[in-house]
Amino acid sequence: MPSRTSDIGPTDLLGRVAQAVRAVPDPEIPVITIEDLGVIREVERVGDGLRVTITPTYSGCPAMRAMEEAVLDVGRRAGVPVEVVTRLSPAWTTDWMSEQGRESLRRFGIAPPTGERAHAAAGGPVGLTLQARQVTCPLCGSPDTEEIARFGSTACKALRRCLACREPFDEFKTI
Repeated sequence: MPSRTSDIGPTDLLGRVAQAVRAVPDPEIPVITIEDLGVIREVERVGDGLRVTITPTYSGCPAMRAMEEAVLDVGRRAGVPVEVVTRLSPAWTTDWMSEQGRESLRRFGIAPPTGERAHAAAGGPVGLTLQARQVTCPLCGSPDTEEIARFGSTACKALRRCLACREPFDEFKTI
């Protein structure tokens, strides 16, 4: 579900502010923007300002408040009123991450999420499998990896180790 922008021209002040909002880095993983993360749902013109709709990556994510503050700060610095609205439904999924965002994670040494989200449709059943996920090492490309801890440096990442190059790395969990 890509984010949408209403009738905001890229050359006017609101357009430049909208672009700056989209370029806000994730506070926990600054190599990816909140747009590439899929957190921004919509940026729309409201009078002489902007309304930015965001969806949290998961309930209780501590970075969401920092993202909201960074978006508001972009507006303050430009003298443009910005309102941030949180939309919880549909729930965020790693399917909303851009390919550019996934590649940025990989280049940074974090295995990006792979596969489909856990449920086929909002409110649908959660599928279970008995096979282990295969996660490719972002450092050497080997598929021979193991999970060390279900939670890594943040709750949205797991800690893994490559059995080929022996290096530890984070895996951004598929949600």
